[in-house]
Amino acid sequence: MSTDVTDKSPAAAPPGKGGSAAGAGLLRLVLGGLRRNMRQYGMLIALGLIVVLFQFWTGGDLLLPRNVSNLVLQNSYILILAIGMMLVIIAGHIDLSVGSITAFVGAFAAVLTVQHGMAWPLALMLCLLVGAAAGAVQGFLIAYLGIPSFIVTLAGMLLFRGLTEILLKGQTLGPFPNGLQKIGNGFLPEVGPNTNYHNLTLLLGIVLIAAVVWQEVRDRRRQQEFSLVVVPVRLFLLKLVALVAAILALTLLLASYDGAPIVLIILGALVGGYGYVMRNSVFGRHIYAIGGNLPAAKLSGVKDRRITFQVFLNMGVLAALAGLVVAARLNAASPKAGDGFELEAIASSFIGGASMSGGVGTVLGAIIGGLVLGVLNNGMNLLSVGTDWQQVIKGLALLAAVGFDVWNKRKSGS
Repeated sequence: MSTDVTDKSPAAAPPGKGGSAAGAGLLRLVLGGLRRNMRQYGMLIALGLIVVLFQFWTGGDLLLPRNVSNLVLQNSYILILAIGMMLVIIAGHIDLSVGSITAFVGAFAAVLTVQHGMAWPLALMLCLLVGAAAGAVQGFLIAYLGIPSFIVTLAGMLLFRGLTEILLKGQTLGPFPNGLQKIGNGFLPEVGPNTNYHNLTLLLGIVLIAAVVWQEVRDRRRQQEFSLVVVPVRLFLLKLVALVAAILALTLLLASYDGAPIVLIILGALVGGYGYVMRNSVFGRHIYAIGGNLPAAKLSGVKDRRITFQVFLNMGVLAALAGLVVAARLNAASPKAGDGFELEAIASSFIGGASMSGGVGTVLGAIIGGLVLGVLNNGMNLLSVGTDWQQVIKGLALLAAVGFDVWNKRKSGS
């Protein structure tokens, strides 16, 4: 995460007051950067505190390698949905149908592979196309016919839930082929000599650390080239050390068990790809534009209808992918699959920094928000907290995140 600060550099201090003025300017710079990234840094700090607290409360069980691996597998589909939902919310819309599309695609995959014996790679491609078609229809109704997204996707939620019941005839259908099961339950294969660690996972962790460091240094240099104010060197190095330590710790935990889950590789590719698109592409800037100020975006030549259509088409594809992951993990398609997934994805986005008014949010923020909910769920399960209190605590977390967004806007005068 790079801190983009556009304030002008502090003026030179008068003679005799250089030390104190420079110190005050440095403090203002750091505090200004933190204020501009308050939601993102705040959620990172909150995630760290939640992990530490549950690690203590569970007697160390939270960060056991087996539990960390299960945490990734159990929350992967919510994180996939949260990425797409973040784009939808940034564009100023909402999608209530993703849970039902997830269930419908899982049912469709079961019918193709279990009942008709279709090869799973072909079934996977067809399922993604079905998700794209579902998203495209909803996107067309929203973008080109002007029907509010809440109404369209609410109808879609009911429609696809009913179609799921029809496809499965109210019954669970499985098991899936082994190749498809590995998407939701599989791990990377072991290669190389016996080192008591999963070698391929260690290698991927090293590559990821190098990529993150390179990206952070590159972003900092680009900011300096454009005469933007950057965070002080010491703070930047501290950030790099924290990122490297977090990645290294996760790598060692996974490598000491069965290695990195295949779905984690898929999720990592999605985070990297969508993060790059939202930061550096015209498409990403246009999503922010139509969500932040639609009239101004139209006057600037942004094709808002096409962007909205593409955002919902993309959401349909990611919902289909999540449906395949859920079905593969359960090794069966169920009429009740995906219940409440839309709420989890929306909550992840808002906790991760999305704004109710649109135009604000990051892909990484959606992942952080999803991890906050995932760690809360997992930690409370380890502590045998009842589902009733779990719902209460998650509701309070969402309310706190949205309330903080409203408070922050009022304070900044925006």
